[in-house]
Amino acid sequence: MILIDLIFYAIGAYILLTTGYLFFLTVAAWFFKKKTTPRGSISSVTVVIPAHNEALGITQTIDSIQGADFPPGTDLKSVPIRIVVIADNCDDDTARVAKDAGVRVMERSDTQNRGKGQALDWFFKNHKKEYDRMDSVAIIDADTLIHPRFFTEICDSLSHPEVQVVQGFYGVSNPKENWRTALSAAALCVFHHIRPAGRNRVHATAGLKGNGMAFETKIIQRFGWPAFSIVEDIEFSMHLLLENILVHYNPDAIVFGEMASKSDQAQTQRKRWEGGRVQLLKQYTGSLFLGFLKNHTFMFLDAFMELFTPPLSLVVAGQLLLFSISFLFYPQMLILWGLCLYATALYVFSGLILKKAPFYVWRSLFCAPFFILWKIPVYFKLAGKKGIPGWERTKRASEIKEETDK
Repeated sequence: MILIDLIFYAIGAYILLTTGYLFFLTVAAWFFKKKTTPRGSISSVTVVIPAHNEALGITQTIDSIQGADFPPGTDLKSVPIRIVVIADNCDDDTARVAKDAGVRVMERSDTQNRGKGQALDWFFKNHKKEYDRMDSVAIIDADTLIHPRFFTEICDSLSHPEVQVVQGFYGVSNPKENWRTALSAAALCVFHHIRPAGRNRVHATAGLKGNGMAFETKIIQRFGWPAFSIVEDIEFSMHLLLENILVHYNPDAIVFGEMASKSDQAQTQRKRWEGGRVQLLKQYTGSLFLGFLKNHTFMFLDAFMELFTPPLSLVVAGQLLLFSISFLFYPQMLILWGLCLYATALYVFSGLILKKAPFYVWRSLFCAPFFILWKIPVYFKLAGKKGIPGWERTKRASEIKEETDK
């Protein structure tokens, strides 16, 4: 019985700590204000699009970028935007399609060093003339649509004296495709708004999300892209944090990326995200605690908690499990786990309210229990695998449709 008690209270402490952290960020997010200086010093952008076998969709992304607005007052003769596609280890027509769309294309062939981080670092170190005369560098995924005001917002953010790196809101381009993509839209309202907004409000880093992020050019000149894991965005966030450089969040710099509509696509993404996050937790825990002891600032503990907090589905599953066990054996704990469930509901609802999610996104929450039941075995499968998960590209909807039509 003592062993059972120890296991119960150990799991309970973990769930309580992570639930408390999410509740703390929820409250902070309601008081968030973006940092911008309209019509400031930053007015030109190099847009970098890393692409691997994206011939079917990259034209749409380029059209979206070319159709966006520029900051008011910008002199268009100064070439405020330059678009560069990195055709990385492609065996399709990505390079030709991008060239036909009228943008610069850098072709890379290195099958021994595959990955988005490797491609970005190669470009930033070997093709500086493509970006070093521009004020800023933005990174957009090859399956992305951008909001017309995206460039205005990132330039306004980077013009603020405290901002060197900015992350926009990364939403879903295909939320109406099915219940899975609608639920992804709900999840990103939380993960890509509540989390970065709350973290910024408490003077911590918002973190990079891999898409819709921008940097003062001097940051890229200084670092390149020194992150080569399968979650290179989070890794670079940690690298910048240890250099005392925070990522700032602008919820009005919006990009929309394609989310997985089928279970096999989603499983590939989940394997990459969660496997990489656990690896970074092992890699950076020591450095983050040393940073906290040296600087006595909360941002290092926050970064640890961001990595330490499991996916929301596991948090909810843990809360429900603890609530059920308490009902039978620990009735004195029922109120505590009930409050945890309430705090988690507030966390989710706050994201949807603050991002003004449409009704079909709210409706998708009814599918959340089935999604959790699907995800738990996936996580157990991941936990049973040894070693660092390798890079694996997620198939796009256009590719799946093309295969189906053949």
